[in-house]
Order: sequence, then C-alpha cells, then structure tokens
Amino acid sequence: MTDQEMFDKLRDSIINQDVESCVTLTKKALEEGLFAIDIITKGLSVGMKVVGEKFEAAEIFLPQIMMSAKTMNAAMEILTPELQKAKAGEKKGLAITFVAEGDIHDIGHRLVTTMLGANGFEILDLGVDVLNEKVVEEAEKHKGEKILLVGSALMTTSMLGQKDLMERIKEEGLRDSVKVMFGGAPVSESWIKEIGADATAENAAEAAKRALEIMA
Repeated sequence: MTDQEMFDKLRDSIINQDVESCVTLTKKALEEGLFAIDIITKGLSVGMKVVGEKFEAAEIFLPQIMMSAKTMNAAMEILTPELQKAKAGEKKGLAITFVAEGDIHDIGHRLVTTMLGANGFEILDLGVDVLNEKVVEEAEKHKGEKILLVGSALMTTSMLGQKDLMERIKEEGLRDSVKVMFGGAPVSESWIKEIGADATAENAAEAAKRALEIMA
C-alpha cells in the first residue's frame, strides 16, 4: 500500500464512521513509519473536512457528525502521545481555545488544541458552546501574558459570533494584548479580514504554524 492509499483509507474510515478500521489503520500507518502529523493532516482531517461539508449541505446530520468525531477521537488517542514527543520546551504563549456559543462540534477544536499544545503553547481549553463573555473574562484574567484566542465554529450561524467577540475585545481594551485566530468550515481569509482577526488556517497543522508566526 502506498502512503497515499493509506491516507485515503484513513479518510474513508472517518467518512464512514468506522472506528475499528480507523484504529487499525492508524496503528498500521505508524508501524509503516508515517508521521503522526501526516496521518492527521493528509488522512483523518481530510475525512473530517468532507464530513463538515456534507453537514453544511444537509447531506448528513448530527448523529453522523458525532460518530465521525468518535472515530477521529479513537485515532487521536493513539496519535497524541506521538505528537507530544516532539513538544517544544519553550512556552510560546497561552492559547485560550473554545467552540463558539451555539456550537457543540468540537473535533476540529480538539485537534487544533492538541497541535498547539504539541508546539509549545500552554492550553486553557474552555470547551464547547462558550459565551463570548466567558472568553473576554478569561482574557482579562491573563492580561499581561502572551495570549492567543483560538475559536472554532462549524456552522455559519455560530461563526457570526466571531464578529461580536472581536467587537467586545476592542470595547474592553484588550485588542492590543491578544492575538486572535478563528477556524471552522465556513471561516475564510476574507471573513478574518472583515472582522479584524489575525489568522485562520485550513487544518490543525497549518493552525499551529500560523499561531507560531503571529505570536513570534
């Protein structure tokens, strides 16, 4: 089996919500010398992107999303220790991660959080369905530290709260002391520019890379 064939099978295991197959393939991929980051970005995350697009198009519904997330989580239990091995010693800052109010789709959020932790960020994970007031409150608590806010939204409706969060950060006088990244299927570079945030990314590995760039 070529590397690409392995990545395709991993992708399909996510789309088909096949937990057992995904776990077997993940272990085999590691045994064959594939890097954990490549297994995630070239296989598993591709599958979750397809799942997200199908959900947005109303081709699948919440039960299928949750099963794909369960499948992804099973693979991440195997891969996270591999990612931790490469963890940098120097702290790059505090990443406050969260899923927007009204949204409980956390697989992308968890993946990005894991990647940030593996790249030297201290993590404060606020979880899902998080009020903007809570995000601002936590940012205020840690004012003076190097802070990166990392918000996720899978749905267009929950994405709109990102604009409100940017306005609240400005109102509270926090904009100059934090960097802000947003991600999720409906989030685009043009949206980031429109609301005045700092960055977005296509996947978790790219998110970690962009985070290091904007926090440098």
